Amino acid sequence: MQHIHWLGTGLSSIPGIRRIATNYDNFTIWNRTLEKAEHSINHINKQNVVARKFDIQSLSNSLNAGDIVVSQLPASHHLTIAKLCMDKKCHFATSSYISPDMRDLNNEAKKNNLVFVNEVGLDPGIDHFFSHLLVKKLKDKNLNNIDVTYHSYCGGFPAIPNDFKYKFSWSPVGVIKALNNDAKFVRDYETVIETPYKNVGKYDVNNEMYEAYPNRDSTPYISEYNFDPKWKTKEFVRGTLRLNGWENAWTDIFKILDNKSPELNQQIDNLGKDLWKKHPYLPNEQDRVVLFVKLLAHKDNQQVFNGFYFLDEKGSGENTAMGKLVSITLSCAIDLITQNKIQSGVHAAPHDENLINYFFKTFEEYKIVIKNNL
Repeated sequence: MQHIHWLGTGLSSIPGIRRIATNYDNFTIWNRTLEKAEHSINHINKQNVVARKFDIQSLSNSLNAGDIVVSQLPASHHLTIAKLCMDKKCHFATSSYISPDMRDLNNEAKKNNLVFVNEVGLDPGIDHFFSHLLVKKLKDKNLNNIDVTYHSYCGGFPAIPNDFKYKFSWSPVGVIKALNNDAKFVRDYETVIETPYKNVGKYDVNNEMYEAYPNRDSTPYISEYNFDPKWKTKEFVRGTLRLNGWENAWTDIFKILDNKSPELNQQIDNLGKDLWKKHPYLPNEQDRVVLFVKLLAHKDNQQVFNGFYFLDEKGSGENTAMGKLVSITLSCAIDLITQNKIQSGVHAAPHDENLINYFFKTFEEYKIVIKNNL
């Protein structure tokens, strides 16, 4: 009997855990704090839906071939879990980005007919769905000699802005270090590399002004989204949205990053502890997530395509906007694995339109509203 194992019960996991626990009869939630795991399934009473204290050996002893392991642990743990899944002939799923080491498992996963799906949360995840659908729509027009502009921006922030223009639902250290890691993207047909916090600009979404900056390496997604090689890519950027005024509110943090002190990592650790105390989400405080993905095409300086997808979600308590969008999406991927609808191998969120519609249908059940102008 196939069993689902979900590792980690942080805020971005609870709605998905509750959905899986409701819909399946063989499910274990693993967490270092047992009480949190038990709380995540307190809405149901099923003999084989249980909570256990996480340690790698106990998990290993519990796995059987064909089981599904969902890792919502810190990203540094995913490879260990994935290799354990390979040894035990189990499927693997996470909302995190695919690391090079994870990608190296692709051939072995295919050989063993195992699904190792990654990047199936919010960002990355839902943004991939939007992107695949937009690209397909543009391809259907069979246009030649076009210049294409692609923007994907996502941000999570308090629904009622504070002076700091941000609150933390996960480690401030991770947020700050991401600002200091180079971003690679396409601008004016050229690939450029810039430091995110030095490249903050204004960005309008649905007639509301935000601040935005690029993050990570956007360029692999040009092929991931199946851009036509004949298209001339004028802009291609995946980035982060912040509330208007964020750059000014974070000036002191940017000064620390600018100093490039030999003690920078320690300074960031100390700063993270201070920010976690000063700017956490309060119990039942409302959070907000905005995701906007746009694809434009021009031919002979005339616009021939303008498509976008947009969502603006709010939540609170156990059902934060971030938690719903990440974990409900991840839980849908589990459904598709159990139905043998996701191909074996290591890959990101599904790009097949029928599978994407399955996610969208579930979002509707949770009253998550997606808007588009196709």
